Amino acid sequence: MKGQDRISALLTKLHAASPAGFAIALHVRYTSPRYLFQSYAKEWLDTYSREGLVLHDPVVRWGFTHEGTIRWNALDDPARVMDRAAAHGLRYGAVVAFVHDGSRTMAGFARGDRELSDDEIATLKSTLEELHDLTGTVETFSPDVHMTLKQMSIYLTHG
Repeated sequence: MKGQDRISALLTKLHAASPAGFAIALHVRYTSPRYLFQSYAKEWLDTYSREGLVLHDPVVRWGFTHEGTIRWNALDDPARVMDRAAAHGLRYGAVVAFVHDGSRTMAGFARGDRELSDDEIATLKSTLEELHDLTGTVETFSPDVHMTLKQMSIYLTHG
């Protein structure tokens, strides 16, 4: 399977496991990811952006300062961002964050119906690690593949 097809398949798998959506920041340098894939509902993304919630988001804060996994209900959230997310159907979720080969990747995965099981979180983590590894060699991608990944990011975020 070609790299871009495998990446698409992994994103599809991650979305199926987190039906309320996800936000994946791959290869974060300083504060900017090389790729950002989001599949949350547009209304939530608009609210999140308009109100500058990234500055208070415990998912982002935890992802920048830890490695591993944590459920959303265990996060410190003094600004109550997760309550706002729950009002948009993002009631349950988990954070996955790690550094491989000096490159940080972090993600939030959401469900509206129930907590993710330990096994589901472990699968999300291993799938995200594979996605991280596949996208880490962007320099070896052709310009067409790189553009396709950027378009996938835009599609997921605004689709």
